[in-house]
Amino acid sequence: MNRYPLWKNLLIGFVLLIGLLYTLPNFYGEVPAVQVSSGKATLKLDPGKVTPRIEEALSAAGIANTGIFVDPTSVRARFASTDVQLKAKDAIEHALNPDPTDPSYVVALNLLSASPSWLTSLNALPMYLGLDLRGGVHFLLQVDMAGALTKRLDATAGDLRTQLRDKTIRHTGIAREGNAVVINFRDDATRQAARQAIGDFTADLQFNERDAGGDFKLIATLTPQAEKKIQEFAIKQNITTLHNRINELGVAEPVIQQQGADRIVVQLPGVQDVAKAKDILGRTATLEVRMVDDTPGALEGALNGAVPFGTELYTERGGSPLLVKKQVVLTGDRLTDAQPGFDGQTHEPAVHLTLDAAGSRIFRDVTRENVGKRMAILLIEKGKGEVITAPVIRSEIGGGRVQISGRMSTQEATDVALLLRAGSLAAPMEIIEERTVGPSLGAENIRKGFDSTMWGFAAIAVFMIAYYMMFGLVSVLALASNLLLLVALLSMLQATLTLPGIAAIALTLGMAIDANVLINERVREELRNGATPQAAITAGYDRAFDTILDSNITTLIAGIALLVFGSGPVRGFAVVHCLGIMTSMFSAVLVSRMLINLLYGRKRKLEKLSIGQVWKPGQ
Repeated sequence: MNRYPLWKNLLIGFVLLIGLLYTLPNFYGEVPAVQVSSGKATLKLDPGKVTPRIEEALSAAGIANTGIFVDPTSVRARFASTDVQLKAKDAIEHALNPDPTDPSYVVALNLLSASPSWLTSLNALPMYLGLDLRGGVHFLLQVDMAGALTKRLDATAGDLRTQLRDKTIRHTGIAREGNAVVINFRDDATRQAARQAIGDFTADLQFNERDAGGDFKLIATLTPQAEKKIQEFAIKQNITTLHNRINELGVAEPVIQQQGADRIVVQLPGVQDVAKAKDILGRTATLEVRMVDDTPGALEGALNGAVPFGTELYTERGGSPLLVKKQVVLTGDRLTDAQPGFDGQTHEPAVHLTLDAAGSRIFRDVTRENVGKRMAILLIEKGKGEVITAPVIRSEIGGGRVQISGRMSTQEATDVALLLRAGSLAAPMEIIEERTVGPSLGAENIRKGFDSTMWGFAAIAVFMIAYYMMFGLVSVLALASNLLLLVALLSMLQATLTLPGIAAIALTLGMAIDANVLINERVREELRNGATPQAAITAGYDRAFDTILDSNITTLIAGIALLVFGSGPVRGFAVVHCLGIMTSMFSAVLVSRMLINLLYGRKRKLEKLSIGQVWKPGQ
């Protein structure tokens, strides 16, 4: 007889129950919400402090919410209607940002799942919807690679000037001409000495020599490897900077990815304010290193309104005031890398900075002259500065490697390194294409995709039940479980569903039923050959499995190829397609076999199967 052991039935039932739980949130839809996130690069949102202030503001305004939810980067309050949402936004904005000209928090309108709290507590969340299903804005940005190379060559010219001065090699002028740095000398011997010194200093340059009008010219250009490295770094840093900025908009699952060699695609689902999005994307930020004015009595005088000439008053991360000199010692242009790590002596979290040649020399001189004093590192954005950290200079720092440590957690060290590394764009960008997808169009796409999936499922169900009778009904139930598990997986992975993803779901339905057709036809074939019903069920499932496995593996290989080599919508299709193949294997073989076992497995004297007309030889 055909029976599964109890543990296998319970395991299959448990998997289906989990699938149902994680599919449910997708049926509740979304409701209006207000999202609060940090509005300053140096301000880390503390949910423990922000949440009570939001509750107090809503209570004072007499506004009821349907739940407040916290995640690592934001706090979101859910409301019953858009009218209440707009009133709540104004109340929260007034409470958290008393000075509108210098907002500490970004208060944005958003949408939040309407799932009940008991589902949310299980971390059962709906799938994210892509731009084509939810509406939003799409930008295509062109990165000025020539600008990145020009910026590097300008810095290189300054570095070479410093290097030749340190080596006491005389020249008659250094200037950038196009994509090259030209150095003039009075004689060839000096030129050769300079070439040797520069070659020892950097391997990123290649040289040509030219004589004209009594000048001995040394022409330095970037090697192809160096140019490629600079361009790749520019793209990566710009993408990281865009991620940091878009967090302020409160966009769930934004798409920010490289397209080609010098373009970046930015898709912001749920954002309809194009002007706000363009303002965020086009912002510029610069890093500055300045000395702290620790003159006795100067800080007290500044707090009383008498700020000394040549200084500015700032606030440290801990909230204490800080008087900083206006003179800029070093800018972020001299910073080549910033990575989190640990202090080699105290083992405290630290940030390790790497400076270029000119930056190393400046930093060495400044730290030698200011041992025991404090140095402030500021991020200047929208004309306003924020102090990231203000360490004490313990000793002269040379070699181009700088360490910032003290009163810093591991997460804070990571955040500071990210700010220093990606506070500004590595190369200029311009928007060459922008599109807006309205929410009504997104809703229409969802409806059409849902209708196509449901009509496809209904047509398959009618055919299978009409052709295979009870076995057809079992196949339809297995297909329904496949759809259930696929949606649950996408929800658990918090994948972004797009229109190609819906197409992949519809295709998966058609391909998944193929396995059940193979099983049913194998069972029919065994019955035609004279096998008993119980033997036909066993042989049908066992012999069909190899064929099902082979066909699904070949299809999975094609799906993986799409996933590896595709991009954008193709990858979205491939993800759903590959997941659908795996869930169809489970549902077509295990779920359908369990149902058939429950229907027929316990009958000792089974005379026939409800599997449609079985044509035997001679009929």
